[in-house]
Amino acid sequence: MVNWQDRTNPQAGGAEVHLHEIFGRLAGAAGGHEVHLLCSGYPGATPEAELDGMAVHRVGGRYGFAAGGAAAFARLAARLRPDVVVEDVNKVPLFLPRRWEGPFVLLVPHLFGTTAFREVSWPMAAMVWAAERPMPWVYRRAWVHAISGTTRDDLVARGFRREAIRVIYPGVDTVRFRPDPAVARAAEPTFLYVGRLKRYKALDAAIHAIAALRRSGAVPGVRLLVAGSGDDRPRLERVAAAAGVVDAVPFLGFVSDERKVELYRQAWAVVFPSPKEGWGITNVEAAACGTPAVASDSPGLRESVRSGETGLLVPHGDWSALGAALGTLAGDAALRARLGRGARAFAETLPWSRSAVETAHHLEEAVAAWRRPEGT
Repeated sequence: MVNWQDRTNPQAGGAEVHLHEIFGRLAGAAGGHEVHLLCSGYPGATPEAELDGMAVHRVGGRYGFAAGGAAAFARLAARLRPDVVVEDVNKVPLFLPRRWEGPFVLLVPHLFGTTAFREVSWPMAAMVWAAERPMPWVYRRAWVHAISGTTRDDLVARGFRREAIRVIYPGVDTVRFRPDPAVARAAEPTFLYVGRLKRYKALDAAIHAIAALRRSGAVPGVRLLVAGSGDDRPRLERVAAAAGVVDAVPFLGFVSDERKVELYRQAWAVVFPSPKEGWGITNVEAAACGTPAVASDSPGLRESVRSGETGLLVPHGDWSALGAALGTLAGDAALRARLGRGARAFAETLPWSRSAVETAHHLEEAVAAWRRPEGT
């Protein structure tokens, strides 16, 4: 496995949860496979570690991995001689087929495309955009694991062969994430964002929606709790201050897994206003806790949220529509309860064990196809 980060990295997000939940189940005595993960390091991290039964090899740092990751992979692959290589493209591709001729699977949460220009400076965004352009050619012999139908469609539009792509939905731990009658919903209308604070996540739309609800007086006491860390926090705090809702939009910073579950259970709904995601794992974590979601009707999110069944979808970037949806939920307890029940039922159809089994079958097929003589 090659991925930008492991789950202990302070910058880790949904992609790392996905990786560890699936490949941790395939690794070690329980899964029967020997799994090595090559990723970047971070301050305080050891070069070698064992996580979830996987041997973790860390090289370089957050930005140095782009330059040195492929060479480190070539050295590690020469030593390990793996049966199959999986490149999880979480930031920019390393183009590992140039260094590996054996069985190969490309795992794609989502590609940035033009959304990179909303996150970083123009030169860096242009570099990310340009790096994605040759992927259909470089990865032309790869078996492709896409985490949603919208990711598959994006890849096909870019030039990947549809028949080479398998859609395998992420899962959710419905034992850890579950409703708890002992934990009451917040007394006041409380919405929640959980995730990295990155500019492209468009969280400022949710802040403006909360500000509009406060100004109108339509939803007294409405709040948006922001759980997570990231380099966009200072800007978002300025947005909240300019909108006059500092008291209504507390930034909680990084929260523990236990605290996250508690927040899901207390919130009236989670909010996810991003323009593009591979899936939206926090939506289904909240769903497993019986908490609906209000999200942008955008790629990936429209698959992790079923509008009218597990939550509500609104046009991306339309903070007035987002505010109206939050107001509707706040004012209708029966709707919240119905969507919460639907959310839990949906989450129960998404066990990680199923994702792991489907991934294992996909890997086995990739290995078998490579070993099969051409034309047979």
